Amino acid sequence: MSTSGFWRYLKSFLAFLWHLIVQRRASLLLLLIGVFLPLQIFGELAEEVWEKEGGFAWDVPILLAIHSTAQPQLDIFATTLTKLGVFWGVFPVASAIALVLFIRRRWRKLTYLLTTLLGSIIINRTAKVLLHRVRPHLWESPAPEFDYGFPSGHAMSSMTLVVVLVILTWGTRWSLLVLIAGGIFVLAIGWTRLYLGVHYPSDILAGWTASIAWATGVGLLIRPYRTKRQQ
Repeated sequence: MSTSGFWRYLKSFLAFLWHLIVQRRASLLLLLIGVFLPLQIFGELAEEVWEKEGGFAWDVPILLAIHSTAQPQLDIFATTLTKLGVFWGVFPVASAIALVLFIRRRWRKLTYLLTTLLGSIIINRTAKVLLHRVRPHLWESPAPEFDYGFPSGHAMSSMTLVVVLVILTWGTRWSLLVLIAGGIFVLAIGWTRLYLGVHYPSDILAGWTASIAWATGVGLLIRPYRTKRQQ
Protein backbone atom coordinates (compact mmCIF):
# COMPACT_ATOMS: atom_id res chain seq x y z
CA MET A 1 0.00 0.00 0.00
CA SER A 2 1.32 3.42 -0.95
CA THR A 3 1.72 6.26 1.52
CA SER A 4 -1.17 8.17 -0.04
CA GLY A 5 -3.35 5.08 0.15
CA PHE A 6 -2.49 4.57 3.82
CA TRP A 7 -3.41 8.14 4.72
CA ARG A 8 -6.64 7.86 2.75
CA TYR A 9 -7.59 4.70 4.70
CA LEU A 10 -6.60 6.34 7.97
CA LYS A 11 -8.65 9.44 7.17
CA SER A 12 -11.64 7.25 6.35
CA PHE A 13 -11.27 5.34 9.63
CA LEU A 14 -10.97 8.54 11.69
CA ALA A 15 -14.03 9.99 9.97
CA PHE A 16 -16.00 6.82 10.79
CA LEU A 17 -14.76 6.90 14.39
CA TRP A 18 -15.73 10.54 14.80
CA HIS A 19 -19.18 9.89 13.32
CA LEU A 20 -19.65 6.98 15.72
CA ILE A 21 -18.64 9.10 18.72
CA VAL A 22 -21.00 11.93 17.72
CA GLN A 23 -23.83 9.49 17.04
CA ARG A 24 -23.39 7.69 20.37
CA ARG A 25 -22.25 10.66 22.45
CA ALA A 26 -25.14 10.38 24.90
CA SER A 27 -24.44 6.70 25.58
CA LEU A 28 -20.70 7.34 25.87
CA LEU A 29 -21.27 10.18 28.33
CA LEU A 30 -23.61 7.99 30.35
CA LEU A 31 -21.01 5.21 30.28
CA LEU A 32 -18.38 7.62 31.61
CA ILE A 33 -20.46 9.29 34.31
CA GLY A 34 -22.75 6.41 35.22
CA VAL A 35 -20.41 3.43 35.04
CA PHE A 36 -16.70 4.27 34.78
CA LEU A 37 -16.45 7.00 37.43
CA PRO A 38 -18.60 5.20 40.06
CA LEU A 39 -16.63 2.00 39.48
CA GLN A 40 -13.38 3.89 39.97
CA ILE A 41 -14.59 5.23 43.31
CA PHE A 42 -15.89 1.84 44.44
CA GLY A 43 -12.66 0.17 43.36
CA GLU A 44 -10.54 2.61 45.34
CA LEU A 45 -12.67 2.13 48.44
CA ALA A 46 -12.69 -1.65 48.12
CA GLU A 47 -8.92 -1.79 47.59
CA GLU A 48 -8.28 0.25 50.73
CA VAL A 49 -10.65 -1.90 52.78
CA TRP A 50 -9.02 -5.07 51.42
CA GLU A 51 -5.49 -3.89 52.21
CA LYS A 52 -6.10 -2.16 55.54
CA GLU A 53 -9.14 -4.05 56.82
CA GLY A 54 -10.25 -0.94 58.63
CA GLY A 55 -11.78 2.49 58.23
CA PHE A 56 -10.63 5.62 56.47
CA ALA A 57 -9.36 8.70 58.28
CA TRP A 58 -12.62 10.54 57.62
CA ASP A 59 -14.95 7.73 58.67
CA VAL A 60 -14.89 8.09 62.45
CA PRO A 61 -15.00 11.93 62.64
CA ILE A 62 -18.13 11.98 60.43
CA LEU A 63 -19.79 9.29 62.54
CA LEU A 64 -18.99 11.10 65.78
CA ALA A 65 -20.30 14.38 64.37
CA ILE A 66 -23.59 12.72 63.42
CA HIS A 67 -23.79 10.93 66.78
CA SER A 68 -23.44 14.28 68.57
CA THR A 69 -26.99 15.07 67.40
CA ALA A 70 -28.45 11.92 68.95
CA GLN A 71 -31.61 12.12 71.03
CA PRO A 72 -34.37 9.63 71.94
CA GLN A 73 -36.85 10.99 69.40
CA LEU A 74 -34.31 10.77 66.60
CA ASP A 75 -33.45 7.21 67.68
CA ILE A 76 -37.05 6.17 67.10
CA PHE A 77 -37.29 8.10 63.84
CA ALA A 78 -34.05 6.68 62.42
CA THR A 79 -34.87 3.14 63.53
CA THR A 80 -38.23 3.32 61.76
CA LEU A 81 -37.05 5.16 58.64
CA THR A 82 -34.10 2.85 58.03
CA LYS A 83 -36.48 -0.08 57.53
CA LEU A 84 -37.72 1.61 54.33
CA GLY A 85 -34.26 0.97 52.86
CA VAL A 86 -35.04 -2.72 52.28
CA PHE A 87 -38.07 -4.67 53.53
CA TRP A 88 -40.58 -1.93 54.37
CA GLY A 89 -39.88 0.30 51.38
CA VAL A 90 -37.68 -0.91 48.55
CA PHE A 91 -39.01 -4.47 48.45
CA PRO A 92 -42.77 -3.67 48.36
CA VAL A 93 -42.28 -0.79 45.90
CA ALA A 94 -40.15 -2.94 43.59
CA SER A 95 -42.67 -5.79 43.84
CA ALA A 96 -45.56 -3.47 42.97
CA ILE A 97 -43.69 -2.06 39.96
CA ALA A 98 -42.77 -5.54 38.79
CA LEU A 99 -46.42 -6.62 39.03
CA VAL A 100 -47.58 -3.60 37.01
CA LEU A 101 -44.95 -4.23 34.33
CA PHE A 102 -45.94 -7.90 34.21
CA ILE A 103 -49.65 -7.12 33.81
CA ARG A 104 -48.86 -4.58 31.07
CA ARG A 105 -46.47 -7.04 29.40
CA ARG A 106 -43.57 -4.60 29.46
CA TRP A 107 -41.07 -7.42 29.24
CA ARG A 108 -37.98 -5.30 28.56
CA LYS A 109 -38.62 -3.01 31.52
CA LEU A 110 -39.50 -5.98 33.74
CA THR A 111 -36.30 -7.77 32.74
CA TYR A 112 -34.29 -4.66 33.53
CA LEU A 113 -35.96 -4.22 36.92
CA LEU A 114 -35.49 -7.83 38.02
CA THR A 115 -31.95 -8.17 36.65
CA THR A 116 -30.79 -4.97 38.30
CA LEU A 117 -32.35 -5.55 41.71
CA LEU A 118 -31.36 -9.22 41.99
CA GLY A 119 -27.87 -8.44 40.71
CA SER A 120 -27.51 -5.69 43.28
CA ILE A 121 -28.29 -8.16 46.07
CA ILE A 122 -25.74 -10.66 44.74
CA ILE A 123 -23.05 -7.99 44.37
CA ASN A 124 -23.68 -6.74 47.90
CA ARG A 125 -23.56 -10.15 49.55
CA THR A 126 -20.49 -11.20 47.57
CA ALA A 127 -18.58 -8.02 48.43
CA LYS A 128 -19.45 -8.35 52.12
CA VAL A 129 -18.16 -11.92 52.26
CA LEU A 130 -14.99 -11.19 50.28
CA LEU A 131 -14.00 -8.01 52.11
CA HIS A 132 -15.40 -8.99 55.56
CA ARG A 133 -15.24 -5.48 56.98
CA VAL A 134 -16.38 -5.27 60.59
CA ARG A 135 -19.02 -2.68 61.37
CA PRO A 136 -18.19 0.30 63.62
CA HIS A 137 -18.66 -0.12 67.37
CA LEU A 138 -18.31 3.45 68.59
CA TRP A 139 -21.51 3.43 70.67
CA GLU A 140 -24.42 1.14 71.44
CA SER A 141 -26.71 1.26 68.42
CA PRO A 142 -30.53 1.43 68.84
CA ALA A 143 -30.75 -1.02 65.91
CA PRO A 144 -27.56 -3.13 65.85
CA GLU A 145 -26.45 -5.24 62.88
CA PHE A 146 -24.15 -8.24 63.10
CA ASP A 147 -23.04 -9.14 59.58
CA TYR A 148 -20.24 -7.48 57.59
CA GLY A 149 -20.61 -3.82 56.66
CA PHE A 150 -18.96 -3.12 53.29
CA PRO A 151 -20.78 -2.07 51.20
CA SER A 152 -24.00 -0.99 52.87
CA GLY A 153 -26.94 -3.13 51.77
CA HIS A 154 -29.48 -0.40 52.62
CA ALA A 155 -27.50 2.15 50.60
CA MET A 156 -27.26 -0.24 47.67
CA SER A 157 -30.90 -1.30 47.63
CA SER A 158 -32.25 2.25 47.94
CA MET A 159 -29.89 3.66 45.30
CA THR A 160 -30.51 0.75 42.94
CA LEU A 161 -34.27 1.27 43.10
CA VAL A 162 -33.96 5.02 42.55
CA VAL A 163 -31.62 4.68 39.57
CA VAL A 164 -33.94 2.05 38.07
CA LEU A 165 -36.94 4.37 38.48
CA VAL A 166 -35.04 7.31 37.01
CA ILE A 167 -34.11 5.25 33.95
CA LEU A 168 -37.61 3.79 33.56
CA THR A 169 -39.25 7.23 33.76
CA TRP A 170 -36.59 9.12 31.79
CA GLY A 171 -38.13 11.46 29.24
CA THR A 172 -41.56 11.43 30.90
CA ARG A 173 -43.23 14.06 33.06
CA TRP A 174 -42.37 11.96 36.11
CA SER A 175 -38.60 11.92 35.66
CA LEU A 176 -37.80 15.14 37.54
CA LEU A 177 -40.08 14.22 40.44
CA VAL A 178 -38.54 10.75 40.66
CA LEU A 179 -35.04 12.24 40.57
CA ILE A 180 -35.71 14.74 43.37
CA ALA A 181 -37.78 12.45 45.60
CA GLY A 182 -35.39 9.56 44.97
CA GLY A 183 -32.37 11.67 45.86
CA ILE A 184 -33.95 12.71 49.15
CA PHE A 185 -34.87 9.09 49.90
CA VAL A 186 -31.35 7.81 49.22
CA LEU A 187 -29.77 10.52 51.39
CA ALA A 188 -32.27 9.85 54.18
CA ILE A 189 -31.56 6.12 54.23
CA GLY A 190 -27.83 6.79 54.16
CA TRP A 191 -28.20 9.15 57.11
CA THR A 192 -30.09 6.55 59.15
CA ARG A 193 -27.29 4.00 58.72
CA LEU A 194 -24.71 6.53 59.95
CA TYR A 195 -26.90 7.85 62.75
CA LEU A 196 -27.54 4.32 64.02
CA GLY A 197 -23.78 3.69 63.94
CA VAL A 198 -24.02 0.50 61.91
CA HIS A 199 -21.97 1.71 58.92
CA TYR A 200 -18.96 3.83 58.14
CA PRO A 201 -19.51 6.67 55.63
CA SER A 202 -17.27 4.78 53.21
CA ASP A 203 -19.70 1.82 53.38
CA ILE A 204 -22.49 4.13 52.26
CA LEU A 205 -20.42 5.71 49.49
CA ALA A 206 -19.36 2.28 48.24
CA GLY A 207 -22.98 1.11 48.20
CA TRP A 208 -24.09 4.14 46.22
CA THR A 209 -21.33 3.96 43.62
CA ALA A 210 -21.67 0.21 43.11
CA SER A 211 -25.41 0.57 42.58
CA ILE A 212 -25.08 3.48 40.16
CA ALA A 213 -22.51 1.61 38.07
CA TRP A 214 -24.50 -1.64 38.05
CA ALA A 215 -27.93 -0.12 37.33
CA THR A 216 -26.53 2.18 34.63
CA GLY A 217 -24.50 -0.59 33.00
CA VAL A 218 -27.45 -2.98 32.87
CA GLY A 219 -29.56 -0.15 31.49
CA LEU A 220 -27.10 0.44 28.65
CA LEU A 221 -27.28 -3.26 27.77
CA ILE A 222 -31.02 -3.86 28.06
CA ARG A 223 -32.14 -0.33 27.10
CA PRO A 224 -35.48 -0.38 28.95
CA TYR A 225 -36.26 3.16 27.81
CA ARG A 226 -36.92 2.08 24.20
CA THR A 227 -40.24 2.74 22.49
CA LYS A 228 -43.33 0.66 23.20
CA ARG A 229 -42.94 -1.26 19.93
CA GLN A 230 -39.49 -2.45 21.03
CA GLN A 231 -40.58 -3.57 24.51
